[in-house]
Amino acid sequence: QVQLVESGGGLVQAGGSLRLSCAASGRTFSTYGMGWFRQGPGKEREFVSGISQSGGNLYYGHSVRGRFTISRDNAKNTVYLQMNSLKPEDTAVYYCAAGVRSWGNPQGEYDYWGQGTQVTVSS
Repeated sequence: QVQLVESGGGLVQAGGSLRLSCAASGRTFSTYGMGWFRQGPGKEREFVSGISQSGGNLYYGHSVRGRFTISRDNAKNTVYLQMNSLKPEDTAVYYCAAGVRSWGNPQGEYDYWGQGTQVTVSS
């Protein structure tokens, strides 16, 4: 069982930056691929970014590539999402997810989800 707690969301102006964090419980964090997803108002859930267990493989959704950077610190049981050049269309609830068989891949199997953190980008 893994518990995930996101933090770092908030209100920011367009062009600004935020860094999201996702802290995981347990001693097996390094065995999980991690992903970030988001769901905007009236929209379906969307894959944002993912990272493999070792951090060697990174994945990004088309709409965030070049602006967002995912990273992880296995010693701290934490995965990060650095978000730069934010746009109003990035407004969403951002969720952290974990899965042994996810490998951070967009089509991977994510078994555990956090409660989400709200990101609002004003124009």
